[in-house]
Order: sequence, then C-alpha cells, then structure tokens
Amino acid sequence: MTALTLSTAGAATLRADALVVGVAKGAGSKPGDLVLAPGAEAVDKAFGGKLAAVLATLGASGAEGELTKVPAPEGLKAPVVIAVGLGAAPEKNGAYDAEALRRAAGAAARSLAGSKKAGFALPIGSVEDAEAVAEGALLGAYAFTAYQAGENKLAPKDAKAAGAKQALAEVAVLGAKPRDKAYKAAAERAIALAEEINRARDLVNTPPNDLYPESFAAVATAAGKEHGIKVQVLDEKALVKGGYGGILGVGQGAARGPRLVKLAYTHPKAEKTLALVGKGITYDSGGISLKPAGHNETMKCDMAGAAAVFATVVSAARLGLRVNVTAWLALAENMPSGSATRPGDVLRMYSGKTVEVLNTDAEGRLVMADALTRASEENPDAIVDVATLTGAMVLALGNRTFGIMSNDEAFRTSIHEIAEEVGEASWPMPLPADLRKGMDSSTADIANMGERMGGGLVAGLFLKEFVGEGIAWAHLDIAGPAFHEGAPYGYTPKGGTGSAVRTLVKLAERTAAGDLG
Repeated sequence: MTALTLSTAGAATLRADALVVGVAKGAGSKPGDLVLAPGAEAVDKAFGGKLAAVLATLGASGAEGELTKVPAPEGLKAPVVIAVGLGAAPEKNGAYDAEALRRAAGAAARSLAGSKKAGFALPIGSVEDAEAVAEGALLGAYAFTAYQAGENKLAPKDAKAAGAKQALAEVAVLGAKPRDKAYKAAAERAIALAEEINRARDLVNTPPNDLYPESFAAVATAAGKEHGIKVQVLDEKALVKGGYGGILGVGQGAARGPRLVKLAYTHPKAEKTLALVGKGITYDSGGISLKPAGHNETMKCDMAGAAAVFATVVSAARLGLRVNVTAWLALAENMPSGSATRPGDVLRMYSGKTVEVLNTDAEGRLVMADALTRASEENPDAIVDVATLTGAMVLALGNRTFGIMSNDEAFRTSIHEIAEEVGEASWPMPLPADLRKGMDSSTADIANMGERMGGGLVAGLFLKEFVGEGIAWAHLDIAGPAFHEGAPYGYTPKGGTGSAVRTLVKLAERTAAGDLG
C-alpha cells in the first residue's frame, strides 16, 4: 500500500522523484489559455513565471486527467514536474470540485508507478480538499501484481525485470496542515478507506481458483480478528441445518461448497444498526443455463458486492464509527454439473417461500434472498444490498453508473445524494408494481425470472419479497461499474474498482451522526 504523508515542505524544497501541480482550462477563447491552479506558485517561479506557457507549447489543454511531464529547472529539488488537468477553472475565488481533485491526483499517481516519492502540490483550500487529493492519489496508485512475474520468487531474473512496475511508494500532500487535528483525521480516513477499497479490488481481481467461498470466508475471519469484528461462518452443514435453500441451491453444482459469512462491528454508544448484504458469487458460469462464449472471462468479479460490504464493515471498525454495521456475505460458486440445480427445480428458501428456478444464471437473487431474510431477523434500522446483479442494469445505465432501488423513496434519495457527493455515479430506479406479475409461478410461490424488459427492476422486485416488513431497504445494482475492462482513468484502475464502498461508508457515517433520521 502506498504511504501517505502531509508535508510541511515547500514545493521547491521537497526532495522527491516528481512534483504534481494542477492546470485548468482558462476562460479565454484560445486553445492555449491555461490557468495554473493554486499550489503551483513555487514551481511556476522556478520556471520564471512561464510554466503555463511551457505547458501550452507542449500541447496541454487543462482537460480533466490530462498529464504533461516536463524536466524541472534549477531551483527545484525534484527532477520532474507533472501537470495534471483539472478541467474548467472555477469562477473567481471559487474552489475546485472534490471529484476533480480526486481524479487528477489518481491519474498522476498512476503515472508515477515505480517511483519512490511524489509531492502533490494541488489546490488545497480546506480539509475536504486535502482528503480528496489524498484519497485520489492512494486509489490511483493501486496496482494488482500478485500474479505477475515480478512477484514470483521462482521466476528467472529476466522475467522479474519484465514484471509490472510497483505502485508509487509514497504520496506527500503539500499545503495540508499535519499538526492540525482535522487534517490528521482526514488523512487517517483517506488511508483507511483507500486500503479497504484496494482490499476489495484485490478480492475482485483474484482468480477464482484461489478465491472461492471457503477462502473468502478465511479472509473475512482474519480481518475480523485484526480489527475486533465478530465473524460467524455458516458452512454447508450449517446452511442445510438452517434451511438456506437459495444459497445451497446455487452452490450445489460446485465442487467447493457455499458459505454465509456474518461480520458484525458494534460500537458501545451506537444508536442505529445498518445491515449490508453482498452478492458473493466467486465464479459465475451461469450453471446449467450456461453463459455464451465471451461472457465467462470476467465472471470472477461476480463477488464484487460481497467485497464491497466486507470492505465497508472493516472501514467502519477502523474509523470507530458510532453505529453498528453488520455485513452478510452470500458466497457460492455457480457451476454446471450432475448435481447442479436445473431449470424447473423448486427451492425452499430460508424465509420458507418456494422459488421456481427458470434460469440458473439468475442465481445472485437466490443467494441474496436468503441473506436478506436472515439480516431482517435482526431488525436493523436499514438494509442495503449490493450486487453485480443484472446485465439489464448495464444496458440501462452504462458501465460507470449503478442503479438504486428501494422500498423507501426518501432512503433512496439519501443514498443517491451520498453517492454523488463521494464521486460515485448512480441513478435512482423505480420498482414498478406491474412487473411483479411476471414472476408469478403456477408451481411455486414465485419464479426467479419475470419479464425480459426491465430485467434489472424485476430483480429488485424479487429481492424486495425477502425484506422484513417495516425495514427501510435499498438495492444497489453495481453490475456496470464493479469491473472496469477499459483503459484506466482518474483513480479507476483496470479490473476491480471497489464500487459502492465510498457510498456505504459515508452512509454509515451519516447514520452514526443521526443525519438519516
């Protein structure tokens, strides 16, 4: 993990491999109209006041995430200056948007892979700005190299040399106040949050031959011991005894059995309890309803919801939030075999309801249903479930936005506002009552499939059936943003992203503060 320091050093005197400054689009009409962001003053002075002109000559436009590297002149201890675009400059005396700072810091940190130390002289006018820069840099510096030659002790030396560069070792945030309690707290929060998001990313990126229900449960158990979180693991025998037909039905075709993991963080002065449920399909082949060719390669990411709620409860414990947070990880492999659930089978769920399985590739809702019922038994103040649930949601909202459904409009609105505040794109979605009829079954209480159109909403309606009466509930379908297959951007890497963790942690903080009623 990249180290973070709040530095009192000036940009000109900091000894580092590189200095990062911000540049924005000016209000002028010419392409070369650039504005240096606050924090770059000492660097500009070393360039004789001509840094903006130099950058413009090199083609810099100030566009968000754009990187321009220039050799440092005499007067700076660092050998390289990296100018990162912040987008449009704010109006006079205005502040840069926190998400713009996050993305800029992330892009710069990623470009510095293999470096030992970099100074970030981006505009910091408040504690929130400092936290945004720190968070973005720590997330942007992320690298998953566990399976590459450079990490293999048995690999030949030349293979190790060809391995991927390690993450930037240290981020020094300039302009912050290391002795100020608020700044120190912001830095500690950024470190804890980034480390847990990166842990979630690691889990999503881990290949399914190494991450399966039992090994995921072991990771959760170890984290619980480290951070004082109570962990309970239900194995196959316990699931059979408890009647968890949904989880067992999905996992029965795999050689490695399913698990239901409960992680409970409690605070002695907490007045509210938040329950989180995560879909943890460690590999999804589709089961007997096998996925077509070209759709299996990234299905290790189908446990991203479980990774998100796991990261959230650990973050809550590390931050000492005054709220009880319980995470339920519904873990299974969905595999085809002679023992696998067949289309047409009927499962008796933990709630007692029966479900006719029309499509074994609609498995996430089955494991989630059992976990939602179990979470409801503890009567929390609210339940939020997180899942890479439907391709339909990707069709509706694209690859970067998750959908929010809820049985409580005010709760849905609050989560949407929180997500936007922390920089996670989301959109509130309805739960139309007319779509419920499509899941009627002549054999069982309900079918696991309904109308094809609006499939993401149908899945939400199915989950709603298993939420306890009177409990505020929201469903986050993160199928789009959980796994990024394109080129990295901002602080978002290729592969697992840690989607929804920042939203859930902020929700827990708001709940602790009593801001959600």
